[in-house]
Amino acid sequence: MKLSPQAPGNHLLPHHLPRRWPLASALLLLLPGSAFADSVTDWSAFADQVIAGAGAPPQQFRVLAMTQIAVHDALNSIDRRYRTYTILGAVNPNASPDAAVARAAADVLRAAIPSQAAAIDAQYALSLAALPACPVAAPNCIDQGIAAGAAASAAILQLRQGDGSATPHLPYTLAPGPGVYQPTLPTPPPPAPYPQFAGWANLRPFAIVNRRQFVAPPAPELRLRSRAYADEYNEVKSMGSFAVRNAAPDSEESRVARYFPAGGANLNAIARAAVAGKPLDRWQHARLFAMINMAVNDALITTFYAKYHYTFWRPYTAIRWADDGNPLTQPDPAWTSYITTPPYPDYPCGLPTTMGAGAQVLRSYFGTDRLPYTLTAGGITRTYTRLSDAESDSVDARVYGGIHFRFGCEAGVVQSRKVGKWVYLTQLRPKKSHW
Repeated sequence: MKLSPQAPGNHLLPHHLPRRWPLASALLLLLPGSAFADSVTDWSAFADQVIAGAGAPPQQFRVLAMTQIAVHDALNSIDRRYRTYTILGAVNPNASPDAAVARAAADVLRAAIPSQAAAIDAQYALSLAALPACPVAAPNCIDQGIAAGAAASAAILQLRQGDGSATPHLPYTLAPGPGVYQPTLPTPPPPAPYPQFAGWANLRPFAIVNRRQFVAPPAPELRLRSRAYADEYNEVKSMGSFAVRNAAPDSEESRVARYFPAGGANLNAIARAAVAGKPLDRWQHARLFAMINMAVNDALITTFYAKYHYTFWRPYTAIRWADDGNPLTQPDPAWTSYITTPPYPDYPCGLPTTMGAGAQVLRSYFGTDRLPYTLTAGGITRTYTRLSDAESDSVDARVYGGIHFRFGCEAGVVQSRKVGKWVYLTQLRPKKSHW
């Protein structure tokens, strides 16, 4: 069944994603710069370089959302084209926008990732050194821009204090049983509590009303004795096993499985690739990137709430289980997945959640699903013509990696598209004078 992306003005969402979308092979490498690169995209790219220091992807997107909100609000305190997220007073309209962007981004990143302070300070110094001198009519423009950035970063950092991020993990006590998630640890297990991110469901959202607002409903495949579950089980068993995929590492399926966890689902890189060459200014870039990261963060809150509400097992546990009660499934106690299974329940899937949320913001912003981009991740370059193609491939990636049942990945895209649409419709709206 062909995916029908949400069209501009159409608030309906598809109920299913397709089993497979054929994709064109990579044609071009994304050039590092473009005619419309600016301080906002430069700092977005730099944030990607240091963000691993913030922790796992859920923690990273929280920091990226704060960073991009600070950048957006700093610019809009100088020229109020869009509504700010935090409450800020207006600053001198002659203040340097680029100084404001640099200070806003650097302050949030430094506060959130102290281990990367030296790199952040160096980037900040380079950014200020590259600024042109202030005009005679506005001799203090750089200092005024720095002050605007400092105020915006302080506002969002203050607002996010006590937001629940300090307790990402919670104890897990469910006993093993058919359909019940159980931790699957790599050998040797890393020094972290397992499973992880049950507490992320309690994180205060940036935009959605609460964690239940767009949660995925119960799926028929959650019933272990159903034919629907057996179909999902047998697909991932055959398509996502280590033995099958490792025997054909250059196959389309194996490359898709490796591409997305290696960076192919980096929504900020996708956004930078999609906007390259488009005549957007700093204010437009800042609004777009802030909405993308808010949407991904809030979609992950919804996803982790659902994961620990349903606590559905992973393929690794399911396929090794001796008897799930379904005569259409045959266990394999030696089966293992191609990609290492992440340490949290299956339904719904996290990576397709990030893709669905970010893609929907882009789709809503530009009014089209057709946003071609090329991105390299893990040494694999892929070109996409439509955002829905990338969403569909992110679903396939988790099945081919052997770490998810397909129905959970489809549910992740569908629920996160709703989050992305909500963020676009409610956050950082244009001021009336700029309609």
